[in-house]
Amino acid sequence: MKKYLQQYRPFLIFLGSFFLTYIILTFLYQCYLDGFDENTADDITTLVSKQSEWTLKLFGYEVSIAPVLNEWYVYYQNQTIVSIVEGCNAVSVFILFISFIVAFSGTFKKTAVFILAGTTFIYALNVFRIAVLTILLYEFPQYTHFLHGVLFPLIIYGMVFILWFVWITKYSKYAD
Repeated sequence: MKKYLQQYRPFLIFLGSFFLTYIILTFLYQCYLDGFDENTADDITTLVSKQSEWTLKLFGYEVSIAPVLNEWYVYYQNQTIVSIVEGCNAVSVFILFISFIVAFSGTFKKTAVFILAGTTFIYALNVFRIAVLTILLYEFPQYTHFLHGVLFPLIIYGMVFILWFVWITKYSKYAD
């Protein structure tokens, strides 16, 4: 048994680091969410909603947003196009991203900088995703499931995968 533990030590350290980080971050995020009334959107979702509205306005779209219980509605052309809920704020994607980076950590400085840069990129990509999705759902409502359930998750998780690949091959302790 000791031989197998030694042989698979790197893999076991990866798994332990990944799951420990994931569990801690998920717990902290849940504690954060527990601080909000169930009928009020959390501050991160509110910020993402406002920045999505700002992004759409930047590109010339006359949109507005309004809180409705624990979500934000995005209105365009006198229609409710999307509702932005807690799951749309990308925090769960951050947690997954950070857990993987920590599991393949490099030096503290490289790890911290990459986590900060990566989460900033994912955040900006998510705001842009919501803005583009709003217009596409207005123009092509028949493709709602494909756009929201397939294409945009593929894009955001695809970018996370690319960031992971860059991390492992360029910056982690396993990089050549």
